[in-house]
Amino acid sequence: MSIKKSILSALKQNLLPGLVLQFFALTLVLVYFFVPGSQPVYAWFGELKHQYGFLYAFIATAFFGGLIPFLYLWVSKRIDASHSLLALFLFYIMFWGLKGVEVDFFYQLQGGWFGYENTFKIIAIKVAIDQFIYSALWAAPMITICYLWVENNFNFRASLAAMDKQFFCEKIPTVVFSNWLVWIPAVSVVYSMPQDLQIPLFNLVLCFWVLLLAVLNEK
Repeated sequence: MSIKKSILSALKQNLLPGLVLQFFALTLVLVYFFVPGSQPVYAWFGELKHQYGFLYAFIATAFFGGLIPFLYLWVSKRIDASHSLLALFLFYIMFWGLKGVEVDFFYQLQGGWFGYENTFKIIAIKVAIDQFIYSALWAAPMITICYLWVENNFNFRASLAAMDKQFFCEKIPTVVFSNWLVWIPAVSVVYSMPQDLQIPLFNLVLCFWVLLLAVLNEK
């Protein structure tokens, strides 16, 4: 499959869940700004994040991005029988927990550089750096490589063998493109929120996205 066909296939596969995800994220922000009764719930999450910092980012992202999707895959019998349940469980928890700390650090770094005002200019700068530098050059490729390792049943030699020209010239660019399609609008919404609510919103969007993909994909 050519990279053009691969990207078109990714577009077809991700368009609907991407639109649903963006609607979900936008709804959460609109509720925050325009439904006064929701403020105690948001304040509770914000206070937890403020109090526990990176520990909150690890636990919350491990829960929303790792545990919930793992439980869904397990209960719906979508996990390959050749995989160790314990190994997959530990991978999901540790990988997404550490990814949560990484994303939290990145958000704070951007906040230190540009501030937390939700003006169009600041949000646009943060989204550009997030998606076209951090995500395109690091986050999306590394997630692809880590999940390739999982697909190969945590076998380093088999994973390295699978990292051929097609992997780097077709699969990773397709993942990066799919990431832009979905997450450019999503992180625009995340960056519009106050500092202590960015990771909680990211967690909810991430959980919803991973579950959508699990529902729509066989593998």
